[in-house]
Amino acid sequence: MSVLPELHLHYVQACRNLSQPENPFIARVLQEADKNDEISTKGITLKLAGNNHLVPVPRVTDDDLGVLVSVLGQAAFVTGLDLAYNLLTDAGAKTMATFLQENSTLQYLNLMFNDIGTSGAELIAGALHSNQSLVHLRMTGNKIGNQGGMFFASMLKINSTLKKLDLGDCDVGLQCLITTAIALTQNKSLKAINLNRPLLSSKQEETTVHIGRMLRTNSSLVELHLGKHEMKNFGVERLCEALYKNSSLRYLDLSCNNISCDGVKFLGELLKRNQTLEILDLNANRIEDVGAIHLSEALATRNKTLRALSVVSNNITGKGLVALAQSMHSNITLSHIYIWGNEIDRSTCAAFSELIELGRLQQGCTDVAPYEVDGQVLLAELSHGLAKHRYWAPRCAAVAPGAANASLEIVAVSEY
Repeated sequence: MSVLPELHLHYVQACRNLSQPENPFIARVLQEADKNDEISTKGITLKLAGNNHLVPVPRVTDDDLGVLVSVLGQAAFVTGLDLAYNLLTDAGAKTMATFLQENSTLQYLNLMFNDIGTSGAELIAGALHSNQSLVHLRMTGNKIGNQGGMFFASMLKINSTLKKLDLGDCDVGLQCLITTAIALTQNKSLKAINLNRPLLSSKQEETTVHIGRMLRTNSSLVELHLGKHEMKNFGVERLCEALYKNSSLRYLDLSCNNISCDGVKFLGELLKRNQTLEILDLNANRIEDVGAIHLSEALATRNKTLRALSVVSNNITGKGLVALAQSMHSNITLSHIYIWGNEIDRSTCAAFSELIELGRLQQGCTDVAPYEVDGQVLLAELSHGLAKHRYWAPRCAAVAPGAANASLEIVAVSEY
């Protein structure tokens, strides 16, 4: 049974009982939560991230977390907990693991960029063997290593509740990626996973091969992040072969890899036949004009499902960028496109300015905006992109619906 919304009062009492000094940041957030009239009916996410405040705040420590979870133990209306960018260690992970084993209402937990290591990862992953409420977990940036990632891979063989798991920037290795891919051939509940920036010593792309095999049989995964995998054209070809037989994946992130125009040729052929993929992130590769033209031909003639494309920083000149712009005249589905960081010339400025003036491309759906100097149209950069809120989100409110800056705003995976 949940207590009435008196979180701050219970927090003050718990601090006294445990002889723990109050954290003014936690106290203020709980006071704000108590003022929310809908807290007991709609639930609330406590936003205790330590990085997005105009005035520095005392970050949450392991001891602070111990007091906080004692308050939340009976607060069933707290369905989300954002503890990103704080000072939590393996001791805090132990506290959180115990809380997850006992709590039956928490749906969202963000622990990104704390100091949780391998042993903390083992405890949290172990808690999820029995937890049946959590649907979204972010471990991003905690140095759990390959062994820590293995604990989460093993958890995926057992847990049937979790829908979104973020293990990006966690220093996982080859063994973890392969084990995760094998686990996802059995797991039928996970909808999205972030495996960005593993530490790979091999250049043979074994991980990409295993992920491709998984995609042939997995029918539940909607969102897959494979950024910074040192993926080359061979790996892209393996993924495309698998995606011909996959009818569930809607968001594919291949950013910051070594994909050239030859690899994009396989993606272009895939886009002509695939009827599922809606978001494709090729940011920071080297597809050049030839690759951009492969994509534009697929988009202009055959593909009617892709809604967002990022080709930021890909050594594309005006020839390739204009081809992409022209494809949008015949393709009415593609609504978000990001091109900054390429060689933008006058023809590019004119082509994208025309799309925006005609209303074919909304300024909130691209990362460029036209302006005029001495009668010449130029493009300025906008801070939009598919990864804008991957590491940071406004504390005061959720990202505006329809904004071109987060995958969940374009393709819903799980709400919290």
